[in-house]
Amino acid sequence: MDYDKFFKDRLNTLREEGNYRVFAHIGRRAGAFPRAQNYGGAGPEEITVWCSNDYLGMGEHPVVTEAMKTAIDECGAGAGGTRNISGTNHYHVLLEEELADLHGKEAALLFTSGYVSNWAALGTLASRIPGCIVYSDALNHSSMIEGIRHSKAERRIFKHNDPADLERLIKEDDPAAPKLIAFESVYSMDGDIAPIAEFCDIAERYGAMTYLDEVHAVGLYGPRGGGIAEREGLAHRLTVIEGTLGKAFGVMGGYIAASAELVDFVRSFAAGFIFTTALPPAVAAGALASIRHLKTSNAERLAQRERVASVRARLAAIGIPTLDNPSHIVPVMVKDPVKCKWISDWLIENHGIYVQPINYPTVPKGTERLRITPSPVHTDADIDNLVRALSEIWSQCALARAVA
Repeated sequence: MDYDKFFKDRLNTLREEGNYRVFAHIGRRAGAFPRAQNYGGAGPEEITVWCSNDYLGMGEHPVVTEAMKTAIDECGAGAGGTRNISGTNHYHVLLEEELADLHGKEAALLFTSGYVSNWAALGTLASRIPGCIVYSDALNHSSMIEGIRHSKAERRIFKHNDPADLERLIKEDDPAAPKLIAFESVYSMDGDIAPIAEFCDIAERYGAMTYLDEVHAVGLYGPRGGGIAEREGLAHRLTVIEGTLGKAFGVMGGYIAASAELVDFVRSFAAGFIFTTALPPAVAAGALASIRHLKTSNAERLAQRERVASVRARLAAIGIPTLDNPSHIVPVMVKDPVKCKWISDWLIENHGIYVQPINYPTVPKGTERLRITPSPVHTDADIDNLVRALSEIWSQCALARAVA
């Protein structure tokens, strides 16, 4: 077999379909977010980033960067290996205690990313509990799907955010079988929010555990940034809350928070935890500082909400179609993969605006979009430039405008 030809042919197919991924070559500038340097094309040139998951700009907040510098001076660069072999750094312990407190749980466990925390925790729980059946929302993130698939447990897929369909599936299974319901709070592509209370009602009615991914909600919602579950007073009803340190908290890493017994169980059996080098102490220190800051400061959340509302209103006024949702994510619907990529390229080349195209398989074919994430540090001038540029390219591409 000509392996390279096989790879080339498949990549060419992706290109023809408009689904080939091209990574923007940019350099973040400390203290200047959302400004960045674009090293693609004739670069470096200044651009404005409109698609970052550093939702609150905490990646450059002085309280975070200073904490990381201090930890570098104290501990050096790396963790020295796995926590099992090299020991648990003091910053890891402090961070896990802070995360447990954030979600009102007895304990928390750190992982190297949100993907790994989902893959390892779901995979371990579903595989190690004999006869466990997993009920997974149809739009769950790839990391959740892969963790469930890896477990080889029986799984049922229920319609997105549909409690009735979930209950229908549970009723069809053995009442005595262990059950785990896995879902997200804020879905990152459509920006819609799960009916958490109704899912908890079903779980309690049928003796199921619940596993909530709060990756796109932690830091952003709730009085202390504990996510949608905290905002709605439901954290105590959830078995496991999973989150990330790499989005609103501005650093990197993932975690779960749950009972002491469940966390110790995952710690003791999850290969994705046991055999992976631990987060660098400086990363843990930065996350710790970010969480502590956002537990007491609401300024960043309020400013972000105002920016989101402003962008939505401005786009609606000129008929740029967006998905209506109650979250901070603003999906601008193009619905064509080639045009979506072309518009993204045109925006960065002509207006210095970076918005990454979102195509299949991240979203279903025919729902391609630009995913805009306004932050507290986007200015009125930034919004003016974005709205003008989108209006211009919408006309050039003869794309339909939404009717108010």
